[in-house]
Amino acid sequence: MLTRKQYELLLFIHERLKEAGVPPSFDEMKDALDLRSKSGIHRLIKALEERGFIRRLPNRARALEVVRLPEAMAPTMARPRKPGFAPSVIEGSLGRVRPAEGAEPYHEPVIVPVMGRIAAGVPISAIQSQSHSITVPPEMLGGGEHFALEVRGDSMIEAGILDGDTVLIRKTDSAENGDIIVALVDEEEATLKRLRRRGASVALEAANPAYETRIFGPDRVRIQGRLVGLMRRY
Repeated sequence: MLTRKQYELLLFIHERLKEAGVPPSFDEMKDALDLRSKSGIHRLIKALEERGFIRRLPNRARALEVVRLPEAMAPTMARPRKPGFAPSVIEGSLGRVRPAEGAEPYHEPVIVPVMGRIAAGVPISAIQSQSHSITVPPEMLGGGEHFALEVRGDSMIEAGILDGDTVLIRKTDSAENGDIIVALVDEEEATLKRLRRRGASVALEAANPAYETRIFGPDRVRIQGRLVGLMRRY
């Protein structure tokens, strides 16, 4: 399975080859995918090459060949999108609790979309499109839009988050210092970590002494949501 960024880059290269007969430059690819550095493009191209979707031709500058395309192409991914990942939470009542001041309490269970996996360990290209849905008691959520992610890894075990848990995330682009957040690093890697701001820098702190705290410039990390609950099967 391709990540969204890998898919978008593959489609951009394919369309440029059809239109102009030559592949796009790394700067054009970076701009099309709204990445901040060409190193991200290098990683995506390497991943596509390893998966057999493209081939780099030797001894030729800017020489890329699309070997194959994914068998199934989702219509919502027909063009590269800006900005980077935003959870495609279905609009309407799915994943949304709408408490209004003075309104009757909301007692019906809420259906929350599960948007794939999130790394609680080394960041991975984790978040995909909706895979399935779960039913959540409304008292676990509060107001706003929500989505869920399946946890992979052990970096948050001292915060009570274990491998295999399902975390409930309120969709937001802001958080307080110390909140556990879904962080998108360099527009391509997603991870679940505790937010610590250190001056102008952003630190993503694990809750496991085996993992080091990773520190980034503020332009390299985007908050995608804040942890509000957790579900676990025994």
